[in-house]
Amino acid sequence: MSFDGFPPFISAQLHYLLNNFPDKIKVEQVLSGGKSYSGGLDRFSLLIPYCLDHIKWDVIYNAEFPLAPPDIIFGPEDEDFHPLHMTGAEGDGDLKSRARHILSDWSNKDPTRLLALIQELRDQYVSYQRKRVGEVDDDRLKFEISTICSREGIEMLICSSAEKPEEVKFSVPLMDMNINKMVHGCPWRHPQKIYLQVIYPVGRKYASTPSAPRLKLMSTSEMRALFSIDDVKLPSWLDGMCMAEYLPHLEESLQKQVLESVSLIDIRRRFIEALAPLFGRPLEADPVFCRKATFLASSGSFVFLVHFLISTQFPKQQPALMLQSSQHISLQGVPKKSPLLTEYPWSPRWEVSLMAERIFDFLVDESLNFKRFCNESQPQH
Repeated sequence: MSFDGFPPFISAQLHYLLNNFPDKIKVEQVLSGGKSYSGGLDRFSLLIPYCLDHIKWDVIYNAEFPLAPPDIIFGPEDEDFHPLHMTGAEGDGDLKSRARHILSDWSNKDPTRLLALIQELRDQYVSYQRKRVGEVDDDRLKFEISTICSREGIEMLICSSAEKPEEVKFSVPLMDMNINKMVHGCPWRHPQKIYLQVIYPVGRKYASTPSAPRLKLMSTSEMRALFSIDDVKLPSWLDGMCMAEYLPHLEESLQKQVLESVSLIDIRRRFIEALAPLFGRPLEADPVFCRKATFLASSGSFVFLVHFLISTQFPKQQPALMLQSSQHISLQGVPKKSPLLTEYPWSPRWEVSLMAERIFDFLVDESLNFKRFCNESQPQH
């Protein structure tokens, strides 16, 4: 984001927060609070990741009094969250004194201060929500919490509204693996994680059999370049099961699939390399995940590009091809392109050299069809 318009001290603290917070924070509703003061922007909203969603907090500096720490306004659904009056649970230390120390020791010349404040308040928010969930009158929830409370990184949230019954949402990080280090040349700034979202309806005393929780696998967005959680089939949740029983089997299965996904990078790389003897060196290629490559090709005097779009399921799933003319432009001023081509001879059991040869043979004929399409749809002058 652009930091233009912020006073230098706010810009430095906001920049440090966005670049060093463990998860990706978004900034919205950037405003100036002064009607007569021209010192610039001094308030904004932060969308802070929490429990596989976001909490929205307003951060209000006063540019006319730069020595003062900002005010933080929490969402209307958290009117009972009072971090300066909280006391820590056993082993948490004194949360109240830590938060107050950050505010009393505030320095607008220290770019790390806003990060320290937001991180501390978020830690207190985790404790606040955990305490709320622990107070819910539901024996099954109390049992679930007691069996998984030792796992690191679990977050929980009470969801209630007039439109639907009360629910408790859990965010459970899965697999103690450093996925970033497994990918050579990894471009990710933040640690990549896979989570299980578990949503329990709050039980009614007269219910004879507790309802099964709703389960959903989720991941950080960049993870999709390596591994798509959409391709994962979750194990069944059996009657009477709890999370402590369910998670080990899921994690074991996921770990095998992630390791396989990492190994498939090298197979995709070898496939792209096998295309070079037939098409020449690629004009562009994804060097990290090997998911894309573009080659220059010709059929007689007709010159065109061949784009290879390679799935994480390669070689089970064949690449999608798209042809792009270098000589034909649409009425909108963009190069003519073919639809995605996926109907051509393919077997995942072939050697990569044979895959490349079959695609090359297919494109010898398909390029004639594409040239005819480009010529027929070319505007007449």
